[in-house]
Amino acid sequence: MIVVHHLNNARSQRILWLLEELGLPYDIKFYQRDPDTMLAPPELRAIHALGKSPVITDDGNTLAESGAIIEYLIERHGQGRLIPPAGSAERLRYTYWLHYAEGSAMTPLLLNLIFGRIEQAPVPFFIRPIVKAICAKVRQAYITPQLRLNIDFIESELNKSSWFAGAEFSAADIQMSFPLEACEARDGLEDQPHMRDWLARIRARPAFQRALEKGGPYALMR
Repeated sequence: MIVVHHLNNARSQRILWLLEELGLPYDIKFYQRDPDTMLAPPELRAIHALGKSPVITDDGNTLAESGAIIEYLIERHGQGRLIPPAGSAERLRYTYWLHYAEGSAMTPLLLNLIFGRIEQAPVPFFIRPIVKAICAKVRQAYITPQLRLNIDFIESELNKSSWFAGAEFSAADIQMSFPLEACEARDGLEDQPHMRDWLARIRARPAFQRALEKGGPYALMR
């Protein structure tokens, strides 16, 4: 039996969604973030040394990282579903987006979250202007331009096809759900109609809704 070690408001939500799309039986073990630090609880380290989510166990295997888990589940249990044919142009796009989601898209989003917390952290009043000035400089020089670059790129790619790998929904769309929802939470996507349409379509999928029902409340951190 597949067990998903599921942390609230985390990337493990998309693993639940994948399993629902595939119609596979699974169990969920729930974990809650520390309300002050928002970090995963130490109990997750008993499952994987890094103590992060998602992690799955299946038939004696323990696997972490969203992309690796998706590849494993598709290869072992997918029976050819949610992945384009080998050697096709769609397969190449599928592989690209499966890795882009965490390799490029999430970096500026995470930096934006981190620097936002630094700006809000309690510090002595006499160094607060320095902290704010440093954060503003980093945002201006790197974070905001990179966010805009990636959002514009994703929007332009979704203008070319209905789904990330082409005309058909695939596991690449599941992998891309987290960065797009994070972009929406931060940016609103008012000028990105294709991204908004894509988000509306994934949220309308029955498997997506079932995953939310089973995984519990889900809200991305800004």
